[in-house]
Amino acid sequence: MDAPIKGELKMKLRIGLVGKLLIGIVIGILFGLWAPTPVNRIIITASGLFSLFLRFVIPLMILAFVTMGIADLTQGAGKLLCITGAIAYGSSLIAGTLAFLTAINLFPHFMTPSLLHSVGDPEAGMLVPLFTIPLPPLIDVTSAVVLAFILGLCISSMRGRELQDALYKPISEFSTIINAVLRTVIIPLLPLYICGTFVNMTVSGQTFVILNILWKVFLTVIVLHLFYLLVQFLVSGSISKKNPLVLIKNQIPGYLSAIGTQSSAATIPVNLKCAEADGVSREIRNFVIPLCANIHMAGSMITITCCVTATLLMYNMPINMGIIVPFIMTLGIAMVASPGAPGGSIMTALPFLPLVGIASDGAISSLLIALYITQDSFGTACNVSGDNAISVVIETIYQRFIRNKDTAAAA
Repeated sequence: MDAPIKGELKMKLRIGLVGKLLIGIVIGILFGLWAPTPVNRIIITASGLFSLFLRFVIPLMILAFVTMGIADLTQGAGKLLCITGAIAYGSSLIAGTLAFLTAINLFPHFMTPSLLHSVGDPEAGMLVPLFTIPLPPLIDVTSAVVLAFILGLCISSMRGRELQDALYKPISEFSTIINAVLRTVIIPLLPLYICGTFVNMTVSGQTFVILNILWKVFLTVIVLHLFYLLVQFLVSGSISKKNPLVLIKNQIPGYLSAIGTQSSAATIPVNLKCAEADGVSREIRNFVIPLCANIHMAGSMITITCCVTATLLMYNMPINMGIIVPFIMTLGIAMVASPGAPGGSIMTALPFLPLVGIASDGAISSLLIALYITQDSFGTACNVSGDNAISVVIETIYQRFIRNKDTAAAA
């Protein structure tokens, strides 16, 4: 066979992360139903070893990404940076709160007491791995979060004055290393991790009960994404005195591009064109769109909050505003450090799941990963589309209050 033909076949047979994840779920269910126990224990052992590695990497991920996420926020235009950051964070908080209020009122209607009773203990009846190894994290999650905030805030405020680049560059390179580990090891091995989880869930008899709940959660998440985008563009159009329907129409190429790429960063060129069609000036769109691609994660907040709420309800765990609000506020900040790889937002959220009582490395967290990644395209599309709603608002603020004032002061 000629080399070009082989290359074409390879391209046609390439399967994305979502496809691999779905294949992992199907294989896990099939093996759990019919494979011999020794074979299933081998898969569970491999999945467990990956879980240990993930637990080891998570604090390093926090230290690298959160530190750099905060440190890089000084790269901007003063007032506009503060305003854009505040709007993006506020949008993420509103999205998370909307998701929680919707979930807590809607989900109990299809999570009947008999259905919830059949879920039971997620660890009950599961197989144990053949062996495990001691691999304690170098630093615990809480210490990593505190250290990351200290380093990030100090670098952002002192860089170029008391500090030069002697500390920034090593942390930047460390962040690059951890991002490479995430991209080349953790993300590619997630299907194996999920496969092992579904093998064990099927063996314990819980798979089909849980899936009967999760597909309804999935549909709720997609509807919330679309509703929140409508609200964002209505508000943006009201502030800018522009037709929100035209703004939504202009955003369609960016939305479809995000669904195809599953990456906010990869969608930036298309999103810049959408912002230009909205009448956003070159300096504002070149500033806001790349910045919001990293700090505005409203779609991800909706998905994670809905999934967490569903999980807490499923396992009859405590859930109220006092528990969920600190989680949403913390997650909104953590999303600043979310890496651009598919599934990056849920990986960033894992260390903070204990805030609501969910272990970051257990069977429940792997369920959250599975559900999140299957709709990652739609979450990314919601994220980047909201970025353009923000860019229209920032353009209006800039033209009405900042540019005119600066021009008058110069005169």
